[in-house]
Amino acid sequence: MISPWQLRASFAQRLSDMYGKEVPAYTTLVDVSREVNEQVLRTQGADAERLGSISRVTAERHGAIRVGTPDELQQVARIFGALGMYPVGFYDLREAAASAVPVVSTAFRPVDSDELARNPFRVFTSLLTPADPRFFDPDLRARLESFLAGRELFPAELLTLADRAEADKGLSATDAERFLQLAVRAFELSAEPVDQEWYETLEKVSAVAADIGGVGSTHVNHLTPRVLDIDDLYRRMTDRGIEMIDAIQGPPRWQGPDVLLRQTSFRALAETRTLRTRDGSVISGALRVRFGEVEARGIALTRHGRALYDNLLTRLDEQAGLHPQADRTELAGALWAEHFPDSERELALQGLAYFTYHLAADRPRDGSRPPTAIGDLLRQGWVRAEPIVYEDFLPRSAAGIFQSNLSGEGSRNNAHEGTAYDSAWLSQAIGREVLDPFSLYEQQQNRSIAQVARELHLDDGRD
Repeated sequence: MISPWQLRASFAQRLSDMYGKEVPAYTTLVDVSREVNEQVLRTQGADAERLGSISRVTAERHGAIRVGTPDELQQVARIFGALGMYPVGFYDLREAAASAVPVVSTAFRPVDSDELARNPFRVFTSLLTPADPRFFDPDLRARLESFLAGRELFPAELLTLADRAEADKGLSATDAERFLQLAVRAFELSAEPVDQEWYETLEKVSAVAADIGGVGSTHVNHLTPRVLDIDDLYRRMTDRGIEMIDAIQGPPRWQGPDVLLRQTSFRALAETRTLRTRDGSVISGALRVRFGEVEARGIALTRHGRALYDNLLTRLDEQAGLHPQADRTELAGALWAEHFPDSERELALQGLAYFTYHLAADRPRDGSRPPTAIGDLLRQGWVRAEPIVYEDFLPRSAAGIFQSNLSGEGSRNNAHEGTAYDSAWLSQAIGREVLDPFSLYEQQQNRSIAQVARELHLDDGRD
C-alpha cells in the first residue's frame, strides 16, 4: 500500500514539476530559493534549522487553487483527504482586501506533527461567493451559478480513487499511480478556448472571479517554495530581471525571532490562451492570472500574540497614513522593536507564541524540587522550549498577494450588505469540520507540557 503521506509527497512533487513546465519563472524561483537556503545553512549552521530541517524546508510547498461552488469544494476535500490533508482555518479575503476579491478560503494540510515533518504540503483553497450582492447583481449571479453548475472539474474515477484511499489509508501501487495521474491532470491549465465575452464580464467585477467562474476548469494559481531568507531572495530575483510585487507581506524584518509568515511573489505573467469571440471564432490572446509565490515561516503565535500582531498592523497603517513619505518598512521595524519581545524565551514567558517543552538534560542537580508552572520551569532551567512552526496563513497577506497581481481594482458596491460567511458555514459547505489552527497548536503544546509533568512527577504541568 502507498500511504497517504507518500501520496501527498508524490503529488506535491508532480504538481511542482508540472507547474514548472507551465510557468518557467517558477522553476527560477525554486532554484533561487535553494541557493538562498544553502547560503543560510552555510552561514548559520544548525541555527538555520531551528524552524525545520533543511530537507523539510527544501521539499516544502504550498499551492493555491480556486473553485466556484460548495459541491466543487467538497470534491476537492475528498481528493486532499486521500492525501491526509484536512481543512484548517477560515479566511475571508472579501474583508481583508481593498480590491474586489470575492472569495472565502481555507487551507488543506496535514495536522499531525509527524505528518507535517514527513511532508508539510498545503493547498490554500478559495471559494467564490456569488451570493454576495456587493459583487454580483441578481442577473449576473444567476448566470454565474448556471455556468458553474454545468461544468465538471474532477472526473468520477479520480473521486472514487480518492474515497478509497481515504477509507483504506492508502492505495495499491497501480491505483496510486492512476490517482496521481488524474489528480495532477485536474489542476493543469486547460487548452480549451475561453469565452472572451463571458470572461470579460466577470473580469469587470474581479479578475479573481473571472479566473474562477470564467473558465470551464480549475488550475494551480500559484505554487510556493519556502525560503530561509526572503529578503535575500527578493533581491536575487530582482537582480535576475524578474519583476517582483512591491512589498514583502507579513511581519517586518527585524532583530527578533521570525513569527507567523512572510510572503512575496513575482508578478502574474501574461500567458497565451485561446479565446472564443462572440461570433464563434477562436483567436490567440493572453490572460494574466498565475504567479510564483515564496514564503518564510516563523513561530506560531497564540491568540494573545496574534492580537498584539494585529494591533501593531493597525498602528502601522495609522502611522503610514500620518507620514506618507516615510518608509513603511522602517516604521514597522520601529514598532516591532518597541512592542514585540525580541527573544523566543520572552515570547514563551509572556504567552505570545507556541512551543513544545522538553526536559533540559544539562540542568545541574541541586536537590531542589521542580515548580509546577511551565513558566517557572523554563525560568529555572528545568525545561527548554522548542518553537512550533506556523503552518497556516494570514488573510491580509493572502489578500495583499492577490491584489498585487490583479490588473485592476474590479468593482464593489458597498451600498449592499455583504453575505455572511464564517467557519461554521464553510464546514457545512465542505461537509467536513474546518479545524481551528489555534486549537491545533495549543494541543501540541499541551501534550508536551503533560509529558514534562509525567517525567518530573508533577500533579499538574500547566500554569
